[in-house]
Amino acid sequence: MAGLRANVLRPRRPHEHARVTFVELFFDLVFVFAITQLSHSLLEHFTAAGVAQTALLLCGVWWLWIYTCWVTNWVDPQTAPVRIMLFALMLAGLVLSTSIPQAFDSRGVAFAAAYVFIQVGRSLFMLWALHRHSAAHFRNFQRIAAWLALSGVFWIAGAFAAPEVRFGLWLAALAIEYAGPWAGFWTPGLGRSSTADWDVEGAHMAERCGLFIIIALGESILVTGATFAKMDWNAATVAAFTAAFVGSVAMWWVYFNIGAERAEHNFATSADPGRVARLVYTYVHLLIVAGIVVTAVGDELVLAHPAGHTDIRMVIAAVGGPALFLLGNILFKQFGTGRRALSHWVGLFLLALLAIVAYRLSPLALGIAAAAALVVVAIWETRSFRGASHTIEH
Repeated sequence: MAGLRANVLRPRRPHEHARVTFVELFFDLVFVFAITQLSHSLLEHFTAAGVAQTALLLCGVWWLWIYTCWVTNWVDPQTAPVRIMLFALMLAGLVLSTSIPQAFDSRGVAFAAAYVFIQVGRSLFMLWALHRHSAAHFRNFQRIAAWLALSGVFWIAGAFAAPEVRFGLWLAALAIEYAGPWAGFWTPGLGRSSTADWDVEGAHMAERCGLFIIIALGESILVTGATFAKMDWNAATVAAFTAAFVGSVAMWWVYFNIGAERAEHNFATSADPGRVARLVYTYVHLLIVAGIVVTAVGDELVLAHPAGHTDIRMVIAAVGGPALFLLGNILFKQFGTGRRALSHWVGLFLLALLAIVAYRLSPLALGIAAAAALVVVAIWETRSFRGASHTIEH
């Protein structure tokens, strides 16, 4: 194949990390919309089937974003070809995001076509961009393109299948894609990649993933604020709104106050940054994002009916969301910093106790208690590091 003559690889300079560019931030705006669509979809279809479908779509949306994050870690968004590629992906991403509420109904074809276009199209662009300039990365993307083409068959087949069959085919597509990095994208005739081949720039990827957490938290605040603006402002709704905001601040604190910076330093100085990128930032961060999305749904349910009856949906969202978030942070800090986050385990224990008594509480009391558990974790972790630079909590 004829490759791009201009070299669009990111320049690497010793003791400097590649900054996140404005075009990368512009690209992320599409995923603000996607996260909003996912949370609204879960809120409107909070059944067993609806939860499973939203979880599958969230895994797909995250996979689109994190693969693009890997790509912009290697190629320079300041160059025209890369910018044009990102703009094309943005357009497809908007189509995909608008299709999310009806992805398992009338817009399955639009969702799948946009998804496959992004995954395969991005890989083909990388083959074109790398052919003349990086033999190792070119071979890596040959393998990636093969895996994504295979999964694309299942995405497209599912789009044309009956809704009850679609979930299974799309789940198979995701299973192929999520297994790819663990298998080193092994491809007949091309062999497999090793994490040593993935010479990622750790600080850049850590910053990008941190910004995605900001996107998810920001979407949570926007949804809560929009709901509160439409309601009568009384003591119950003001208390529910305040609890939701405090919970969001606590989640920010838990992720960014200590863990993110330490993990970024360890990532940037790791002897095998590709391995860290694969485990900590590609897989583990999905749990953190999922926890934020589910928590946002819980906040909206509590805000809508603060004095109503606590049902199973409210317990799953208001308690399960923070629990999922803390579990993701436990794994993030364990594998990213080598630190056992005792405070987070205590938070999970408190949430488990809360789930046991949840049906005796009003939605408002449940929301306040869940936010309080997150605040306890944030305070505990902060105090455990005050005046010392431990790597393991005491």
